[in-house]
Amino acid sequence: MKGKKLYVGNVGYSATNRELEELFSEHGEVRQVNIIEGKGFGFVEMSNASEAEKAKEALDGSDFKGLTLKVDEARPPRSKGKGDRRPGRGQGRDYRRY
Repeated sequence: MKGKKLYVGNVGYSATNRELEELFSEHGEVRQVNIIEGKGFGFVEMSNASEAEKAKEALDGSDFKGLTLKVDEARPPRSKGKGDRRPGRGQGRDYRRY
């Protein structure tokens, strides 16, 4: 793993940043936690890549407040520039007549 920021999925809506910080701090120094409200996922930034790897190995698939966590290396955010649209969203469909 080359990054130190982790994606944490399947986080219960009642979970807090503080609870996630406590969970991940057992595996290294946590720099920042950000749960995306109402989405069921968040991000945890560890102090270095080796601690992030340890946390990922230990917590991916583990139980947290009755849910199975999905922990993986965070991907960089997608660009929101012009022309960066997802296929099928607001674009015309090709209905062929036979």
